[in-house]
Amino acid sequence: MENIAKNKIKILKTLIYKLEEQNIETHKEELAITTSEEFLKFANWDEKNTEENTLLFKQINIYKDSAAIMAQKLPKFERNDVIKLLDETIATAIKIVDGKIKRTPYIRPDWSQITIDGNQLLYKSKPVFLHDYTWKPNSNKLSKYFGELNIFFISPSQLKNKKGALNSTTFERLQSNASDNTGFVFISHKNTPYWSSEAYGSDFDKITGKPFTSYDIDNLGARDMLSKLFKATIPDLASKKSTQLGYMLTNEPRWANYTNGKEPVWFRANVSNYTIEKFKTWLKKRHKTIKTLNTLWNTSLSKFDEITSQLPVDLSERETAKWYDWTTFNQERVTDWFTFMKSEIRKYDPQAKVHLKIMPSIFTDNNPDSGIDLEALTELSEINGNDAASHYNNTQPKKIEWDDNYAWNWRELYMSYDFLKSIKPDQINFNSESHLLSGSHVRDLYMNPKYVRASYWSAYTLGLNVAQTWFWPRRLDGSLRQNSGKGYAGSNNQQPRVTFELENTILDLNRFSEEITAFQQQKKPIRLFYSKTSATLNADYMDSMFMLYESLNFEGLSLGFATKNIIKRIDNSDWDVILIHKTEEVTTDELQTLQVYLDNGGTIILDKKSLKTDEYGKEISRLNESNGRLLLVSSLKEMKAKALSLLDNNNELPSLEIIENEGAGAKKCIWRVIKNNKGNQILSIINVGKSNVTLNIKNRKTKTSIAFKDLIDDVPIKNTPTLKPYEVLFIEEIKN
Repeated sequence: MENIAKNKIKILKTLIYKLEEQNIETHKEELAITTSEEFLKFANWDEKNTEENTLLFKQINIYKDSAAIMAQKLPKFERNDVIKLLDETIATAIKIVDGKIKRTPYIRPDWSQITIDGNQLLYKSKPVFLHDYTWKPNSNKLSKYFGELNIFFISPSQLKNKKGALNSTTFERLQSNASDNTGFVFISHKNTPYWSSEAYGSDFDKITGKPFTSYDIDNLGARDMLSKLFKATIPDLASKKSTQLGYMLTNEPRWANYTNGKEPVWFRANVSNYTIEKFKTWLKKRHKTIKTLNTLWNTSLSKFDEITSQLPVDLSERETAKWYDWTTFNQERVTDWFTFMKSEIRKYDPQAKVHLKIMPSIFTDNNPDSGIDLEALTELSEINGNDAASHYNNTQPKKIEWDDNYAWNWRELYMSYDFLKSIKPDQINFNSESHLLSGSHVRDLYMNPKYVRASYWSAYTLGLNVAQTWFWPRRLDGSLRQNSGKGYAGSNNQQPRVTFELENTILDLNRFSEEITAFQQQKKPIRLFYSKTSATLNADYMDSMFMLYESLNFEGLSLGFATKNIIKRIDNSDWDVILIHKTEEVTTDELQTLQVYLDNGGTIILDKKSLKTDEYGKEISRLNESNGRLLLVSSLKEMKAKALSLLDNNNELPSLEIIENEGAGAKKCIWRVIKNNKGNQILSIINVGKSNVTLNIKNRKTKTSIAFKDLIDDVPIKNTPTLKPYEVLFIEEIKN
């Protein structure tokens, strides 16, 4: 099989020569060769190390009973996948040579010449999209084809004494860090210095923010330690390209303290007396008297000092005032911690941009008591940081709610990126640990490569600018680096075509970067109201929110969110409507902000279950239509119909309409439309369903069909194209 692959590489090299004779760029063919050569090397290593691979496959639920068989099959799978990759690349190259399809030029950005302009990365004044891998080893060959991100790592553990002196290794790296490539500073809190317990107390590194903050952020020593770290490092980093994509304040922050009866809580950690004392002060400021607190909490405490007896809160208390107070305080104290970090960094780098690698699932899955307020931390940031995921499958032995309707789970990706874009529309989006390919519970060695294009195409059209994918655990000789562990078996470093298709997709995104940027910048005329209050109190709030989002996401519209702060901070003059669905509890501030929106002439569509009580269950006043429009509805179906009718009256609906399978069944294609600088309509369509979909694309007003050409291959398409699951259709209107 290796000989067959090498012969096909020779054929492809001959075709590269023919393409170059026609002045056609051949980076994709070179990418296919490099991918093939790397994976043939990987296959040889895997053939000699089946025992190690067996142990790694055993860590994955879907493979644990067949781990030895999977390890034996792996080298053959990799070589066969290389052959398929080469066959597909050869077939495409022959079509280009013969003139059957065309290749428009693409941008291959120089990573040392990237600039940031608002929410765009630019290279030679054109928008570009960047991609790399976590842990990819340094190699000119790998950098050329798989990314050149410049990362500088700092951690409190690099302080060699309590005076704040750096260890020699870090000091030398700071002095020699001369890469001109765009990059970011990774601030790790995983390990504390050996001297920290003596300096700050024996509990300093026992009270943690699991899994990646190994010390008590409320101990004053935490601020002292970070101040010393930043003083020792930031002055040398401030002027270098490794800060261009900002300072990443933390990796996957989470401070969960609640209990769930006798059930385990993921990465739960206790809090310190420092935190509890802060909470007492917070409660006194909020409620003034212990009598008021007792009334709300249904307790009989004699003084605030007895609050300790009420902690930790249990998940069974989620709808109570006690739960609301603790989780709200927990978010505020964590936000305050990162506010301190940013201000301390800016002492030494006044222009510093910051972001956090926040797991957006905390928002989209409505995780209880995480300590993470995605909106507040994004407001704090100058870059929309995240490690958003989508799910090809789920390796856990349980039913997954999206499996009946969709080929892949797009909920977290779509909702979180539209939320981030709604909070800070003028900032770049940096996914510093992309789990669009795989994650701890998402793995499939036999992944359809078309899914790769679907997920990354979705992410970049939604607003992503740069991603670092999880992950590249192979060393240059094909062996595995330490701690590859549960993330490895069945992932991209065993999948040649998956790895190729990711970079192939990035190349195509950059070929059409101006069009993709236009999709990112689309107006969001419909705003879904998100209440942090209802999300805190109701476990199923985001499920209801997703039902509303899902009902509208197949109508060709770019969707947005509205919160109290978004309404106050962002110009909402071009919003057509705010939809409020199953949002029973809101604070007085949230209600007043909605009223001001109506006073200013805005339109709200409200269901009968929303805006009933405040955060403590007290009845609240009704909204007054005032100078705006307040439309009441009884169902989700009615809310959607009224919203679309409103957009139709305002001439805000897409100029096209897409009919799937002649109108039979629920819609399964997510699509958007823009106009390019020639005035032609550009359509991006992704089939997220589990079966083929035949499309009829018409002018919305005249109901006439429109001719299109495929932009990737520059060839006409059928009037009624069919999309297979995971397929992306990127097409341009052909005018007579």
